[in-house]
Amino acid sequence: MQSSEKHPLMKPLIDFFYKWEKETPNSVYLRQPTGESWTEYTWGEVGSQVRRMVTVLKDMNLPPQSNIGLVSKNCAHWIMADLAIMMAGHVSVPFYPTLTDEKIKEVLDHSGCKVLFVGKLDSWETMKGGIGSHIRSIAFPYSPSEEAGYEKWNDLIAAKKPYKDSPSPQLEDLFTIIYTSGTTGTPKGVMHTYFTMASSVRYAIPVLKISSVTDRFFSYLPLCHIAERAIVEIASLVSGGSISFVESLETFGKNLASVQPTHFLAVPRIWTKFQQQILLKMPQKKLNLMLSLPIISGIVKKKIKKALGLTQAKLMLTGAAPMPPSLLKWFHKLGIKIQEAYGMTENGGACTLMRDNNVQIGTVGQPYPGCEIRILPETSEIVMKADWNMTGYYKDSEKTAETIQNGWLHTGDMGEYKNDFLRITGRVKDQFKTSKGEFIIPSPIESSFADNENIEQVCVLGRNLAQPVALVVLSEVGRLKTQSHKQDVHDNISQMLKNINKDLQSFEKLQQVIVCKEPWTVENNVLTPTQKIKRNILEENFGSRLEKWFEQNDKVLWE
Repeated sequence: MQSSEKHPLMKPLIDFFYKWEKETPNSVYLRQPTGESWTEYTWGEVGSQVRRMVTVLKDMNLPPQSNIGLVSKNCAHWIMADLAIMMAGHVSVPFYPTLTDEKIKEVLDHSGCKVLFVGKLDSWETMKGGIGSHIRSIAFPYSPSEEAGYEKWNDLIAAKKPYKDSPSPQLEDLFTIIYTSGTTGTPKGVMHTYFTMASSVRYAIPVLKISSVTDRFFSYLPLCHIAERAIVEIASLVSGGSISFVESLETFGKNLASVQPTHFLAVPRIWTKFQQQILLKMPQKKLNLMLSLPIISGIVKKKIKKALGLTQAKLMLTGAAPMPPSLLKWFHKLGIKIQEAYGMTENGGACTLMRDNNVQIGTVGQPYPGCEIRILPETSEIVMKADWNMTGYYKDSEKTAETIQNGWLHTGDMGEYKNDFLRITGRVKDQFKTSKGEFIIPSPIESSFADNENIEQVCVLGRNLAQPVALVVLSEVGRLKTQSHKQDVHDNISQMLKNINKDLQSFEKLQQVIVCKEPWTVENNVLTPTQKIKRNILEENFGSRLEKWFEQNDKVLWE
């Protein structure tokens, strides 16, 4: 593994900003939608606002490398604030914009932030109580927190002159603390230095086809998450490309179609929703017919790509959660070649990537250059080693020592590694034991549901039951069908259960499928902000009822 600082990409991220600010000051960098129009900020304009905010931060006389918080939905000022924190010599600590007052207080207290940037938020009323008066808070334009009497970004920078210096931090300086989404409890603060970020940039950028000022990035997944930070913010700084943001959930499709990005990252649930949208307009039987006709097939594929906003995409990624192989194959038939990526906050999101010229569906691709992978024989846990692994968890040396051993990062994921391809088989902590004493790995069973267009979400549970059961949430297609043909959907799921059980060992066979009333969302605390299912929450919510349902003879139950 190499870590030479002489490599052209081995430099602090802020240095890339200085390059484009100087060389392309009139080129558009950030694009913020409002209704039918876009507010565009050039590299020079961004530099002016950032440098004025640096003056504001410098006037606070904070100790060097102070932790500064940032809580907001993705927007132009999120990037500006992060750049200002870097330029001022401090450490950015971004938080999820969906946190409650209790959770924001927890991470603010743990990180010790004395300053907090507050931006676009949908849940401000349920968050604001957790932000103490001792924290100096600065409101972005159009932030609901402006009403709380916080100092306003525009007012502060209007009164200041731009900071003239262009300081470069040392590579070993702390760049950011990224709090995990907390699928199983208290979030952990992952520390990354400028060196770990530069190392991942050095090896990942060429593989990710990030190369030109014409690159267009579309930002909507939380920027406080490592994947969006790397594939959007960091990639744009390296390439000199532009970032366009989404205005709201309602305008997502319109904004995406307007931007036609060159790089697009989506978690599996979003790809599933895209599939459902397509099938609502063109049922599978009709789609199959259209794709079987040579000339019509090309027209249909182009039309679908244009409607989704992916006609110009040279890199389409999925990550953060398992992507069913059947869904990848489905999109591949449409000419939409989704590449699966695997990583985590602790390794900068960079472990493996499916190369578009070497696809092996069912795996998450091959390691990035400079990354080593091993499988522990006792537990099948994936461990990896790279220069860009985190330096540790903030204020938690015990957990750090447990996670990184002799330079090897213990991922907590289970897998198989053959012929340079990695396959994920589950999470070590997701395993559960039935009352018969048998261990169940739920992920492969859950993947078996992916081919059913009536089902959007699934979670296999069964701790202390004699056999596991599956909780499912219907897709939009499934919900529409139940309004007039509920029995058909019931029969379809019943038949699917029989088909799945045929391929399972006796102790793995599903006792029942339970159709849940409500979708699982971030708002009802079943999904993390990155769309991962919180199994522990579902176990809490359904635990007492599972035993009663289990005693019933019906194979498909409706909540």
